[in-house]
Amino acid sequence: MRRIRKLIHGIGVLFAPVCLLAAEANTSMVVVADSRHLTGLRAWWANLYNDSHFYFALLTVLIVPLSGVILGTLADYVMSRVGIDLKSRKLREG
Repeated sequence: MRRIRKLIHGIGVLFAPVCLLAAEANTSMVVVADSRHLTGLRAWWANLYNDSHFYFALLTVLIVPLSGVILGTLADYVMSRVGIDLKSRKLREG
């Protein structure tokens, strides 16, 4: 009997978030970015967020790794110019 109660309790805990989300389906809340005082690229980015969350997410997913590659390459170049050699695994202790 205890096992059955634990099983029912576990299933209830598992499905509780679904029930709570289903209860909030009647509220209509709109999430938008305030773009009234923005200009240029920031205004475009905010309007893209307001118009289509899909295109905003797609562009974000493309921009974040691309900027990581660009900044990583730039950091590697700067460190090689300073004298830090990341391509060699030799320890240069005197």
